[in-house]
Amino acid sequence: MTLALPSFSGALAQTPQLGQVQSGGIVEEVRIEGAERIEPETIRSYLTVQPGDQFDSEKLDKSLKVLFATGLFADVTMRREGNALIVKVVENPIINRVAYEGNDRFDDKALNDEVQLKPRTVYTRTRVQADVKRILDLYRRSGRFAATVEPKIIQLPQNRVDLVFEINEGKLTGINSINFIGNKAFSNDELQAQIQTKESRWYRFFSSDDNYDPDRVTYDRELLRKYYLSQGYADFRVVSAVAELTPARDGFILTFTVDEGERYHFGHIGMNVGLKDLKPADLMPVVLTKDGDWYNADLIEKSIDKLTAAVGDRGYAFIDVRPLITRNKDARTIDLTYDIAEGPRVYVERIDVNGNVRTLDSVIRREFQLAEGDAFNTSKVKKSEQNLKNLGFFKKVDVTNAQGSAPDKTVITVNVEEQSTGDLTIGTGFSTTEGLLGNFGIHERNLLGRGQDLRLSGTISQYNNLLDLSFTEPYFLGRPLAAGFDIFRINQNNQRLQNYDEYSLGTTVRLGFDLYENVHDTLRYTVRQDQITNIATSASVYVTNQGTTNESSIGQTLTYDQRDNRLEPTGGYYVQLDTTIAGLGGNVAYSKNIVSGGTYITWAPKWTLGIVAEYGDINGLGQGVRLADRFFVGGDNLRGFANAGIGPRDSTSDDSLGANQYYTVQATQQIPLGLPEELGISGRYFVDAGSAYGIDVTPIAGHPITDSHEIRVATGVGVSWKSPMGPIKVDLGVPVKKGPHDNTEVFRVSFGTKF
Repeated sequence: MTLALPSFSGALAQTPQLGQVQSGGIVEEVRIEGAERIEPETIRSYLTVQPGDQFDSEKLDKSLKVLFATGLFADVTMRREGNALIVKVVENPIINRVAYEGNDRFDDKALNDEVQLKPRTVYTRTRVQADVKRILDLYRRSGRFAATVEPKIIQLPQNRVDLVFEINEGKLTGINSINFIGNKAFSNDELQAQIQTKESRWYRFFSSDDNYDPDRVTYDRELLRKYYLSQGYADFRVVSAVAELTPARDGFILTFTVDEGERYHFGHIGMNVGLKDLKPADLMPVVLTKDGDWYNADLIEKSIDKLTAAVGDRGYAFIDVRPLITRNKDARTIDLTYDIAEGPRVYVERIDVNGNVRTLDSVIRREFQLAEGDAFNTSKVKKSEQNLKNLGFFKKVDVTNAQGSAPDKTVITVNVEEQSTGDLTIGTGFSTTEGLLGNFGIHERNLLGRGQDLRLSGTISQYNNLLDLSFTEPYFLGRPLAAGFDIFRINQNNQRLQNYDEYSLGTTVRLGFDLYENVHDTLRYTVRQDQITNIATSASVYVTNQGTTNESSIGQTLTYDQRDNRLEPTGGYYVQLDTTIAGLGGNVAYSKNIVSGGTYITWAPKWTLGIVAEYGDINGLGQGVRLADRFFVGGDNLRGFANAGIGPRDSTSDDSLGANQYYTVQATQQIPLGLPEELGISGRYFVDAGSAYGIDVTPIAGHPITDSHEIRVATGVGVSWKSPMGPIKVDLGVPVKKGPHDNTEVFRVSFGTKF
């Protein structure tokens, strides 16, 4: 392929020339020369001089510029022959094909979406230069500031060209260093932890945060501002943020210059309420800011949200909460008054939803706490936006509002960007509980765009096999009722610990709903069959008579959850009550109750203390409790002890028989290890305590049962790594108080991989 630069002139390179045109006289004819694709009449239509007009140099000059401005011509000249005006044009070529060479980072489709020139459009140098800039901007947004783009053309017959962009992508332009000037209260490391941009390191190969992005730096300025305002520095400002490319063009040096200002305490916290029958004393308990505390802008925003919600709950639809701040620079205090008044009466005229290609409109609208015609409420809009984000269906959610058809009406616009909601996972791993394992899963969280959840998962390990099919409809019968079912098959090999295998097959139907804010209840009905099989000859005599049982049970799980994050909480608490009653058919009858709760406190950055406690009991209804329904304690719920390591045990065979009652308390202190946050490695120190006791079986002569209410205690340390291949957890636990027949486990590891 032979590439050639264009031999014709573009609009930027050509200065319009009138040629030999003298003013005076009447134009009798306008003759067009050089036109091939473009009709002469089309060219004449652009001229401001027509037959019958006078030869006027100003009008001719204007006509010349108009023709060039169309972008259709590479060259235009005008001359006069007698009383005829000769307009000679050289047409710009037509693009036959747009191609790219040297592009690995972006495929042709991504580049085609970026450039404006397309096949069958007119070629101009101006447009090519604009597209070169667009391609360079695309590469720079991905961190490749050393990229170069050279456009070339291949001339073809019939005034056509192939346009080829030769791309040299260059290396990623990372961040060599991030510096701060003017910071005294916080070190460079502390401030670097607050911003999204990171210094380039070898272990950040899964992240793009160490590539220079001007938009990200702008966001970093806001992150710094919010951090300082939350720490009491009310006068803080970012003076400048400068990114300098190194002479070798292999990275940037990013420098933030900050002015911290003075640190302030809250002075007097007051409230003005301009609403009838509402007193400040009724609302002050929800305010998070306190006299004497360090100034914190985040707490002010959260207090405004809570006040808006609290006043709204009392029947006031139109309210306006404004913080009035009085700064006392000498005392370094800030007096704060929450001014609560009646706001403008505005109603929701319309809710527009944009960007959802797959997800149904109804799935988005049902997450809104406002409907068309309702009184507009900022707090409810924010809550609705958070509800949409919590779905996990969208990469971006942006909710805005603008004035509607009248001053008292507003239009809410919801812009979403969808993301993949389906997962196909295949994994291998190892744990001290399961041994070598493999797992697979198919999970769709937004089935057919209806918001339904469908999951098929399975695990095959040395000791356990599990197959589970689950379906959930989050809005059953058009109401916020999460209805679903589970079908499961479990095959457990307990030969290592209890000399028998256990096989379970069953199904559960469930219905979940919110009773109040942060209070959720789930009702369920379960039918299952359990078999104790492959009983070893050395097994306990209390195991050999278990056989096959059929269970029909109802249950409920009531949860009050105030945690800030359910997966990795750093604050808040939760309480949960789980109740199951069996005996509605089948040959098993019992009542089981489990009460659990936890609280989390972050008393220093990244130092979170979590305390979780749990108590359970089971009682047979007119019969003894079977082996499969008892509680087995040890392992994850009592570190330092093996699975089923404590509780009633057959002294002769040493088999664990399970307990009718148990309790555990786990205190875990998260410890930052000083490693970069991107590595995802954290440490912990833990103290676990608990006991399992009580069993309603008749002792058999020669097979005494050990059963102790004694508390067991273990302590230890652990490390977790959020590896790209899955979570890895290692715990070292040492029992400090144990029973003579307990089974301990000092070293415990779990490892999972997904690819």
